[in-house]
Amino acid sequence: MSANLSANSDEIVELNHRFSFESAHHLPEVPEDHKCRRLHGHSFQVEVTVSGSIGHQTGWVMDFADLKARVRPVIEALDHRYLNEIDGLENPTSEHICIWIWNRLADGLPGLTAVSVDETCNNGCTYRGNSADGS
Repeated sequence: MSANLSANSDEIVELNHRFSFESAHHLPEVPEDHKCRRLHGHSFQVEVTVSGSIGHQTGWVMDFADLKARVRPVIEALDHRYLNEIDGLENPTSEHICIWIWNRLADGLPGLTAVSVDETCNNGCTYRGNSADGS
């Protein structure tokens, strides 16, 4: 393989960046005696993945600074908030948070491939869009 990969723009690469936010929530739809029904908080970790061809000029898929600038306002809307009070997150499971973030990024973030949300170091989920409608 050649050391000069920039000449091959057909290569598709995934670019990832991790973000974090602190929030409180409770899950109102679980049984009364479930521990997650009580108010509690997490140090959420979010990974946003975009994919695309490597640019001839830049040698990258996207500038990390551009990725951060597009995602940061969405993360800030969640940081240090009570998630149940945010429109669309009345039942703020990790799955719903993933989709909520995706829906706010999809139109303005070319190549969006996945959004992952980890609520603990062991528990998380990933959303890759609704393949039924092509998003």
